[in-house]
Amino acid sequence: MENLNWLTKLVYNYLREHGFEEQTAFNINLLVNVTILLVAVILFDWICRKVVVQAFKAFSDKTKTTFDDFLVESNFPKYVGHVIPLILVVNLIPAIFQGLEDWKIAVMAITDVYLIILIIWILRSLVKTTRDFLKTKEAFRDKPVDSFAQVIIIVFWIIGCLFIFSTLTGKSILYFLGTLGAASAVILLVFKDSILGFVASIQVSVNDMVRVGDWITLSKYGADGDVFEINLTTVKVRNFDNTITTIPTYALISDSFQNWRGMQNSGGRRIKRAIYIKTNSVRFLTKEDLAKFSKIKDVADYIEHRQRDIDNFNREHKYDKTNLVNGRNQTNLGIFRKYCDEYLKTHPATNKDMTMMTRHLAPTPQGIPLEIYVFCSDKRWVNYERIMADIFEHLIAAVPYFDLEIYELPTGKDFHIQQEQV
Repeated sequence: MENLNWLTKLVYNYLREHGFEEQTAFNINLLVNVTILLVAVILFDWICRKVVVQAFKAFSDKTKTTFDDFLVESNFPKYVGHVIPLILVVNLIPAIFQGLEDWKIAVMAITDVYLIILIIWILRSLVKTTRDFLKTKEAFRDKPVDSFAQVIIIVFWIIGCLFIFSTLTGKSILYFLGTLGAASAVILLVFKDSILGFVASIQVSVNDMVRVGDWITLSKYGADGDVFEINLTTVKVRNFDNTITTIPTYALISDSFQNWRGMQNSGGRRIKRAIYIKTNSVRFLTKEDLAKFSKIKDVADYIEHRQRDIDNFNREHKYDKTNLVNGRNQTNLGIFRKYCDEYLKTHPATNKDMTMMTRHLAPTPQGIPLEIYVFCSDKRWVNYERIMADIFEHLIAAVPYFDLEIYELPTGKDFHIQQEQV
């Protein structure tokens, strides 16, 4: 310590020996010492960071775990490298500012504040490293890890700010905690989104409402795509047009949204679409019609079996079949409906273990909706659309073979044909 004091007064003693006044020599000596300290600290800090970072990087390259790789990416070695120069500064300040107590206290307070911030940086890098490491694990890949990491970092900063204020003012942390209690209303207002987001993140995680990678639809915010990030205040959705929609996290529990995970995890993706049949094209079938439709392989057995039951019923009840409306009859729409069922059963892309049916919906001014309700076994979007198009292209083309017509609004060409007929 005596040698250190002698070194810090070297310039002072030299100037005094050469006739400089005491105050002038003191001021010049202080300026030189501070300059040398700053230059030495900057140079030493640069060397320490290079050595620590390179050593840590070399160590991480030899290990199998990726945790230390994430430590390097989060600047953990860089922040640790600042610690050694800080220790040097703390030990030199008393000697450099000897006789200047006010200055020494002020500079020591600055170093204490820097130490607190440095500790927060180190802890923050550890939290970020843990977050990134957990994201590589299958069990945490779809969890809102970002939200919890942000909450922990915010807590660290709040605690750090309390220590900083305590250091600068000389008052205990309990004093500031009491002040925060009195200003709780303002704090709640300032951190409203963060608090709501944190609570929402917990509820989303516990209730397993949304995971990273889920396809969700939230019409209120124009979101329709895959979730790729869930953090403290926002959920980011990459829409199918590659735009990104940002949704408040608490909107997931306050608003209604659609999560397609159930469909993706199930055995098939639903096809639910209707063909509108013109009402006046539906009619009873004569024997000639039945003979003609029996040539369609998928419904031949059905027509024969069905007609046998109908004939037995009509004979038992003695219906006069010279008029088709008497008794029971088959219709071209009924046979087409059966054809649709058989076609769906034999289609290679439909899931035979899930609901499969062709049904009537309530008649509309546009005709009778004949709805196809089936599940496609291939859930990939492009393949799903192709399979659905393949099914309906076939059924639409098959409609005329059953003497049925599909409803569509008249076009200018239709009007021109009608005028010519008139």
